[in-house]
Parts: sequence; C-alpha cells; structure tokens
Amino acid sequence: MKVALLGPVAWRTPPRHYGPWEQVTGLLADGLAARGVQVTLFATLDSITSATLDGVCPRGYAEDQSMDGRVWEALHVSHALARSAEFDLVHSHLDWLPLAFAEHCHAPLLTTVHGFSGAGILPAYEKGRSSYVSISDADRISGLEYLATVHHGVDLDGLPFTLDPGPGLVAFGRIHPDKGTHAAIEIARRAGRPLTICGIVQDERYFSEQIAPHIDGERVTFHGAVGPRRRGEILGGSTALLHPIAFDEPFGLSVVESMACGTPVVAYGRGSMPEVVDEGVTGLLVQTVEQAVEAVGRVASIDRAGCRARARQRFGADRMITDYLAVYDGIGRPER
Repeated sequence: MKVALLGPVAWRTPPRHYGPWEQVTGLLADGLAARGVQVTLFATLDSITSATLDGVCPRGYAEDQSMDGRVWEALHVSHALARSAEFDLVHSHLDWLPLAFAEHCHAPLLTTVHGFSGAGILPAYEKGRSSYVSISDADRISGLEYLATVHHGVDLDGLPFTLDPGPGLVAFGRIHPDKGTHAAIEIARRAGRPLTICGIVQDERYFSEQIAPHIDGERVTFHGAVGPRRRGEILGGSTALLHPIAFDEPFGLSVVESMACGTPVVAYGRGSMPEVVDEGVTGLLVQTVEQAVEAVGRVASIDRAGCRARARQRFGADRMITDYLAVYDGIGRPER
C-alpha cells in the first residue's frame, strides 16, 4: 500500500518544541514505515522521518517570520495533490485547506480532524470529498461521516516513568485563556504548591497581564516551550498536571504525555477529558478551582505505576498506528 501523509507545515516534523499536529503526523509516518507501508510524508524539507520525505517548504512558517503561512500552505497542498495519483490513499492532517481542493485529489482522501477552529471552516468539511477520522468522540459534529475515532498516540520511550516526584505541579500547553493557565496559578497557590508552566505564548496580552506578574522563579516558574527530552523530565517530576481548560478541548496531548510519565492529571471535565482521563486511575476530573484544590490533596492516592500502565495501554503510538491501518482497510465504508 502506498500512502501519502499530508502533514502541516507550521513547524518541522517532528517539532523541536511545540507542534502537536506535526508530532502526531511524524509518529504515524515512522510507525507506518516500520510496518512495511510505503509512506511519503509531505512536510517541511527540514523534517526528520524514516518515511520518504517530500515537500516545498524549506522550514516551518511559524519559525520564520519572512514566510507567509497562507502562501506556503497553499503551495504545499498543491504540490502534494499534484502527486496524488501515485498513491492508494492520501491521509491529510492539514486542517481544512486540502478539502477545498479535494476534487483535484486522484486517490481516496482521508482527513483526520484535529479540531475545529470555528464555525467558519465547517463548509469545507461539509462539501469536501473526504472520509473523516475524529480524534475523540467528543469532537464530532453532526453532518459529517466518520470512519472511526482514533485517539492520538505518544512516543512512550521518550516519556520516562518517575515513581517519586517532587511536590510541585505543572501546567503544560500554549499560554492562552482557553488553556486556563491563570486558573492553574490560582489552584497551585491555594494548594500551597509550586507551579511550573511550560508552553508557547499564544496570547501576549493574556500572558503579560494575567501570567507574568505571578512568575517569581519560586512559587511560579515559566520555562516557555520545551523540547521532547525536557518535557518528560518536567512532567515526570511533578505531583500532578493541572489542566483547567476553558474550552471543549478535542484531545489534549500533554494530558496523555503526563499520564505516560506516571503523573496523574487534575483536569476540568470538558470536551474530551472524560474520554481521555480514567477517573481515579490516571487522574481526577473537576469543574471548579475549589474542586481542583481539593483534588490536588487527593491525587497522591493514585498509583503512579498504574497510571503509567493505563496510559501505555490506551495511548501508545503502536496502538494509534494499528487503529489507522484498520481505518485504511475500511476506506469507502463510512459510518452513518
């Protein structure tokens, strides 16, 4: 089977720091190649993969301010679809843009929906000639035909298990009101625990007004975006990950990465969280700051080895690859 993986080009694949879509696409490309699938990954030309690499973008446009992302994404899609007749399947991880040109794709098109940025992009999904995979049941919308839900997988080897963590808490993800970074600071303060914050600053005003004034290097520490090795060290060395999201998150890679290190999660039970977090095994679901503070006091009762084992079972990259191979076999028979 010949598969074209159409990856995003905001960042390198795999990303040096931030880039969840690139991270998942890279793991899938390497995993499929290891299973004997002939895979061509369309990504930035500085990407690292065991699959065949092709593309037109020299680097991620989010890493080079001279590059216009709209232009480079369009060139990227055009280049990949021009080669589509060479493949048995084109599997897109690039949001809505390829759907607008689906009529020019000369192979079956499968789109993994990594989330909907707003109602304005829905016409592309509704009119696009594609089959769809959701990354959580919670993120499905009516009117689209889904072949399956495939939860993301993570590289377990890059997330070492830590049995005896420090006393601190961690908030991991882009710094944006949606992620509730300010709420994580308040939860940690009331719980009397130090907090480490990691992630790219996506909302500068929010960061300067609600986050930066609390950063003192002791009670609240900010590391910015961190790479894969440091990510595992910080997550594994924490008592719990705080995830007080203010939106219905489609998945939450940092949640799974934390659990894979043996670090349970205290998360607001919105979006995919009830689907991803196993209550009392890999974390605790709450609704308010007060409940989160109380949960921090109980989280030590969660067995970290059991948390790690459940994460390995549910969210290893191998499971994701097996699930996608099953989807590939079922192309043309969408769920109604």
